[in-house]
Amino acid sequence: MPKSCNPTYYSLLGLHPSASVIDIRRAYRELSKRYHPDTTELPAAVATGKFQQINEAYATLSNPDRRLNYDLKIGYSRFGVIQAPPDLNRSVSYTYDYSKSAYLDASDRPLSSGEIFALFILGLTIFGCLLLAITIAFIRGDALFPTPLQQSISHLSQLTVLANFKF
Repeated sequence: MPKSCNPTYYSLLGLHPSASVIDIRRAYRELSKRYHPDTTELPAAVATGKFQQINEAYATLSNPDRRLNYDLKIGYSRFGVIQAPPDLNRSVSYTYDYSKSAYLDASDRPLSSGEIFALFILGLTIFGCLLLAITIAFIRGDALFPTPLQQSISHLSQLTVLANFKF
């Protein structure tokens, strides 16, 4: 990420460019509480200026299209593409850390305890329905694979019904 005299939106929020949407939202909420002109002890002019900068940074970084354009503007790539070092006479001493890559979808997140509980109840319900169906089939005596004797008895009963039927 190239250095410039103006702070980037990421540095305003105290984040790395690979920060997730959740991290951006969390940092924005903390900073907006700290620098809101109504809740801070800073002078009103300083607080208002800082609060506007934070709002502008959040507005850009929370919108995926605007964030992509901003990342391109500051020279940050979300993809693990090998880029030429800015100074070709000096060797690059760092390797790309793929664990910090934001290539994954921003909506990926771990399941909450409520969602895990709902999945558990759903699985329990499916298992219970399957167990109930097997129990009912067992109680009724329906055979899944009838024996040859049961098949012949079934055919005889059908023939008897047809023989008793008068045309």
